[in-house]
Amino acid sequence: MQRVGLFRFLPGALFVVLTGTALNLAFKVWMPEFYMSGEHLVQLPVASSVSDLVGFIRLPDFASFSDPNVYVVALTLAVVASLESLLSLEATDKLDPQRRNTDTNRELLAQGAGNIISGMLGGLPVTQVIVRSSANINSGARTKMSAIFHGVILISSALLIPSLLNQIPLAALACILLMVGYKLSKVTLYRDMFRLGWNQFLPFVVTVVAILLTDLLKGIGIGMLVAIYFILMNNYKWNFHRHVENDEKGEELIVLTLPENVTFLNKGSMQLTLDHLPNGSKVLIDGSKSVNIDHDVLDAIENFKRHNAPMRKIELMTKNIAQVNAVGGH
Repeated sequence: MQRVGLFRFLPGALFVVLTGTALNLAFKVWMPEFYMSGEHLVQLPVASSVSDLVGFIRLPDFASFSDPNVYVVALTLAVVASLESLLSLEATDKLDPQRRNTDTNRELLAQGAGNIISGMLGGLPVTQVIVRSSANINSGARTKMSAIFHGVILISSALLIPSLLNQIPLAALACILLMVGYKLSKVTLYRDMFRLGWNQFLPFVVTVVAILLTDLLKGIGIGMLVAIYFILMNNYKWNFHRHVENDEKGEELIVLTLPENVTFLNKGSMQLTLDHLPNGSKVLIDGSKSVNIDHDVLDAIENFKRHNAPMRKIELMTKNIAQVNAVGGH
């Protein structure tokens, strides 16, 4: 786009809006059958006087604090808005040419304060949206002042030229959204995720498809369930470093090195590993790197050492496991 001289000073999104509006107005004169009106256009309230403008502001109804449905809706909005903001925040940080990291706690605090003020004035909840953020970055924004300037332009346009804004076709805005979505979800992204393996690729694709078929909150929930499934499967299959070395007698020794934190999720992996040890082998379970080991895992090791190992003539030894903090019990 920057190769075309026009787009060096005119943002592509603004060009789409101006072109779409001009075409729709031209259709109104020369091709009425293609003209879009009513719900197909932006619909902003138009104030003819200061009293009309003040009438747009609706004070809160404090009697609704006793209605439990209010809290259900508020909690739902808080979860959805927070998730959307955090996801947009991560995408925005990746788009930032300076690769800065945003303080997520500060972002959510600002969002909460903004939503309280907006609600007090009869406004809708606000969230960070990747469309506005990406447009800001693509326009050359570098500091926080760009967001403030963006807000000033929005409120000024809504107050001064609402009739003009109401001529913008929603189809033109949809084109901008589709283009932004394409830039954030390129084919190369899916290719890179596929290269990471099915454990990463399937949860990613399921999340994208679920969001498109349902909504943001449900889609993320479905994607998280799929991701949790793969996490549990990986913990069940294998989560210990295994290698073979020779001991001081020159005999073959199988060493199982435990990770830093061994939770109840690792019990299945440990049991599976012990069950597949070759008969008559010499095994060392090393807990030198572990900080916490769940009671269930310790019980599995102890039971195998007392019952299964003697029957299969396996010499099982442990190292630095007694000194590790035992946690939990499931």
